[in-house]
Amino acid sequence: MLSSLLVLTACLNRETEQDSSSENDEYELVWADEFDYEGLPDSSRWIYDTEGNEARWGNAEEQWYTENDIENARVADGILKITAIREDYLNRKFTSARLVSNAAWQYVKVEVRAKVPPGRGTWSAIWMMPGGWTFHDGNWPDIGEFDIMEHVGYDPGVIHASAHSRDYQWQKGTQKTNTIKINDASDRFHSYILEWDADKVSAYVDDSLYFSYKNEGLGESKWPYDKPFYLILNVAVGGAWGSVQGIDESAFPQTMDIDYVRIYRKK
Repeated sequence: MLSSLLVLTACLNRETEQDSSSENDEYELVWADEFDYEGLPDSSRWIYDTEGNEARWGNAEEQWYTENDIENARVADGILKITAIREDYLNRKFTSARLVSNAAWQYVKVEVRAKVPPGRGTWSAIWMMPGGWTFHDGNWPDIGEFDIMEHVGYDPGVIHASAHSRDYQWQKGTQKTNTIKINDASDRFHSYILEWDADKVSAYVDDSLYFSYKNEGLGESKWPYDKPFYLILNVAVGGAWGSVQGIDESAFPQTMDIDYVRIYRKK
């Protein structure tokens, strides 16, 4: 009996190693930030996005995104910390940060290992927009959007992934979307993953696939995703979604912790 168990264990170990090797052979790393430094986010990798502050980002958001403010975005002990703070600033009650990658990619695997803030009124996100697009360009959602992870603090542990386009968008209630419940999303790090190619986009939390949308071949109004997209990391406060059950000002500051960001492309 013991020898049989040993053989079975050895076989399982070999299968696990083969699966891991197969996955590693399928992808190559093309961009990453391991946050193995201290201070402000690496300016060669990240840009601060403040363009929509005056317009409250089109969502009636309550925060003002700052630039080069170590209280809102800093790297310490191997972790990027994006922090929303309760403070009066330029006629707003909160400050936070919105970081944008300085590169854009097409048909990649994106992996961001993160821990999300729980406070009521927070709206944390890991998402993607088309390369070169800025808030003042408008034309949303026709240009497309990927939401790899969205979490609102009043609905603890419910993780959303979505794809938006002209025909499939939240304003019409037609967006391609799904949710998964991760009870310890605010207590432990999890990997939020997007796999995207010309035929399909899929989202995972760790190893759990919970969202998939196939290219229907019906044109750009439904699939505007055949172009490079950049990555966005941010913690908003309030807004059309984040403040549905109000904002608990006493809960702030609130931080999204990011362990690493890795972008892979199939070989």
